[in-house]
Amino acid sequence: MTAMTNGIPDRVPATPDISNMIPARLTGKPFWELYYFNEPPVWKAYIDAVKYFGIDGWFIYGDMQWQWPGDRHEAIEDLRKSADRWVVRYRCGIDDVNYQREDAFFIADPPTWTHKPVQNIVKDWKIIEKLLASPVGYNPSLFRQQRAALGDLGAFGVHVGYPGFQNWFSIIGGNGIEEQSYVYFDHHDLIEEMRVLQDKQSVTQMEMVLQEKPDFVILGGSGTITLQSPSIARELSLPTIKKLTAMARQAGVPTLLHSCGKERILVKWLAEETDLNCVNPLEVLPQGDCDLAELKRTYGKRLALMGNLHTTDVMRFGTPQDVKRACLQAILDAGQDGGFILSTGDQCGRDTPDENIFTMVETTRTFGQYPLDIDRIKEELKRIK
Repeated sequence: MTAMTNGIPDRVPATPDISNMIPARLTGKPFWELYYFNEPPVWKAYIDAVKYFGIDGWFIYGDMQWQWPGDRHEAIEDLRKSADRWVVRYRCGIDDVNYQREDAFFIADPPTWTHKPVQNIVKDWKIIEKLLASPVGYNPSLFRQQRAALGDLGAFGVHVGYPGFQNWFSIIGGNGIEEQSYVYFDHHDLIEEMRVLQDKQSVTQMEMVLQEKPDFVILGGSGTITLQSPSIARELSLPTIKKLTAMARQAGVPTLLHSCGKERILVKWLAEETDLNCVNPLEVLPQGDCDLAELKRTYGKRLALMGNLHTTDVMRFGTPQDVKRACLQAILDAGQDGGFILSTGDQCGRDTPDENIFTMVETTRTFGQYPLDIDRIKEELKRIK
């Protein structure tokens, strides 16, 4: 938490993004046991993974159990099982508005949407209105259970989204981003109405979250610049980000924004125009466009940084020495004066070797103590290059 709020902790936190695939693998169960049956729920598997690796936990699963308006019902219409996946089609309804959705649950991968509720924004507008409605309350029982289970193993966070193609992609199927893009130009009034609805939903959620005072709020916006242009992101996403971060700042709760993919221009906006505390995952090429050292020089006094080891070249396919080298360079690039959390560019792949994560932890314990011994880090880099 000290690093997230741009302070100088006792050492650089070691917090790889292992949000679901690696915890699921460590259970030894088919992944559908976690995602379909919640046995165990992913959040419990994550806590077990934190203990196993000895990382500094970054808990993003705080569940407010939102209470939504309207009469909501859902029933399984079809369940098809094969050796490697279960495909489940649901018949859903909110009041008098009915729709279908379909999810695929895999034996060794996270689930994915194979049929989303909205296929055509214009024709399915009533569905959108229902799905983007604001919650009318919440049940804090699970939230408090999760917080007690985590204890002091990590920072406890709750997710709040914000408007934009990156968010609506989860409910709009068909051609997805293409559908949103055409409607943006052909029926811009509908896109603006979606923005207003989502803005109200997000602000209402933030108001309720702040009542519970989590350690931090994660603003989830994966692909904010990748799934929409910067100009569209400024129009649809940035106004709500400003509101949410200002609300949290006033309440004394830190905010962290996650947006994988391209992010360099987003970091500039966040530093100069919002009250955000920390940003991740700051991915490098080719997934992203961020240079950790440059961001530290330019925005390090205003934003804490979390990132950004390459999840494939380094974490998945690299050797422990490759991981150690990348960790040392990241600490050198962004660790000075605090405000830095050593992490990965985005979620580590399922088959990331355990040894590489252990190496990341050990490197921070050995070389990440404050005040940083810069000469020692440079000497070690020379030795292993």
